[in-house]
Amino acid sequence: QVQLVESGGGLVQAGGSLRLSCAASGRTFIFYTMGWFRQAPGKEREFVAAIEWTAGNTVYADSVKGRFTISRDNPKNTVYLQMNSLKPEDTALYYCAAKRGPPSTRTVDFGSWGQGTQVTVSS
Repeated sequence: QVQLVESGGGLVQAGGSLRLSCAASGRTFIFYTMGWFRQAPGKEREFVAAIEWTAGNTVYADSVKGRFTISRDNPKNTVYLQMNSLKPEDTALYYCAAKRGPPSTRTVDFGSWGQGTQVTVSS
């Protein structure tokens, strides 16, 4: 069973940076895609970024392109989300997720989820 544990959230001023981590365990992730999603109060959960575990191919939401970078450390079974130039609208609970197969931007395609880590960006 896949287990995902996020960390690295916090409070930061607009224009600042944070790096989120997702420690994955429970199986081999060779054929998996790892993703980051976020959910702000009163809004639906939305896609942020995804990365193929083996090939390293990445996909980003338009709202974060050029500011966020997803990466993975295979030996450590850890996925990262480097967030730069943060904006107040980036404030949300950020979730790590996993799915078998190629990247997807759809929440329903991801079968395993972490508990989330809060990111708050002050103006």
